[in-house]
Amino acid sequence: MSSSSINACLEAARKADAPIIIQFSSGGSQFYGGKGLDNTNYRAAIAGAVSGAFHVRTMAEQYGVPVILHTDHCAKSLLPWIDGLVSASERYFKVHGEPLFSSHMIDLSEEPIEENIDICKDYLSRMSKMGILLEMELGITGGEEDGVDNSDRPIEDLYSKPEEIHQVYEELMPISNLFTVAAVFGNVHGVYSPGNVKLEPKILARAQEYICEKLGDKAPEDKKPVLFVFHGGSGSDVTDIQEAIGYGVIKMNIDTDTQWSYWEGIKNFEAKYHDYLQTQIGNPDGPDKPNKKYYDPRESMRAAELQTVKRLEQSYEDLKCLNILGLGETSAENVLGPRRGGLPV
Repeated sequence: MSSSSINACLEAARKADAPIIIQFSSGGSQFYGGKGLDNTNYRAAIAGAVSGAFHVRTMAEQYGVPVILHTDHCAKSLLPWIDGLVSASERYFKVHGEPLFSSHMIDLSEEPIEENIDICKDYLSRMSKMGILLEMELGITGGEEDGVDNSDRPIEDLYSKPEEIHQVYEELMPISNLFTVAAVFGNVHGVYSPGNVKLEPKILARAQEYICEKLGDKAPEDKKPVLFVFHGGSGSDVTDIQEAIGYGVIKMNIDTDTQWSYWEGIKNFEAKYHDYLQTQIGNPDGPDKPNKKYYDPRESMRAAELQTVKRLEQSYEDLKCLNILGLGETSAENVLGPRRGGLPV
């Protein structure tokens, strides 16, 4: 997580003529603030996420694209980090009438379901007053991400049950409808060889049907009462992605793929200009030729950004989310005008 990767996301959104979700993990937030800072009580992670939020707000206006500002995977031990961010939104809301962040994920999937739901109810009550959406997780997403390793969990933990999803819906809905459910259907963080991950999107369809049966005449017309989140979407087959969308998935996480695309841009840049990146002076063009324009970090980082934009364009196509804003072919500029946190230009 850096201003460079954020800018790549905004550039991709503008090219796709579509909105985008930019999310911060606790580790990414700490990195954004600076790994040299003391992170006692998650102070660096809180400051980094707040700083990143203002960067996104400022630059999104220049690109003219709507952005959902989200935080990802907050386990029980990380709740003080989210508390700091919700408090920041409350302060921001008092001044501007809108929250600093759009949504937060509370990931208590390691805890008993009753505790998971009770804590989520408390946060939903607090956050929904500002229009902040809550994302909660049921079941365990396999693999490893941001220091959380679930690679050895039993296979049955990777599939949510319709009864559990209904229990969440029944208890959260009376508070607010501003919540999504990151139910699991074989999801795994990371990218693995074909055959190692068995996705079962129909689990989501069965859950929707089960809840509609319970709701009876109160079921929504589209028969999709729950808004689902697809965690561990990197490396997924496009047919699985689009099937999951059909069952009510409105958000997919692709952190692993975007990390690779950023690195791939740097890797390809180094391979192309290898002989120009070994010394400050001297290259194939001559022993006295300077190499500054090659080893300038902005050059390799820009290559990383372009590769990330390319990968995100593929995701927009996979998610059927191209050309929905109607911004047209005009260049990116301050389309939305100066707003809260934006530049007065």
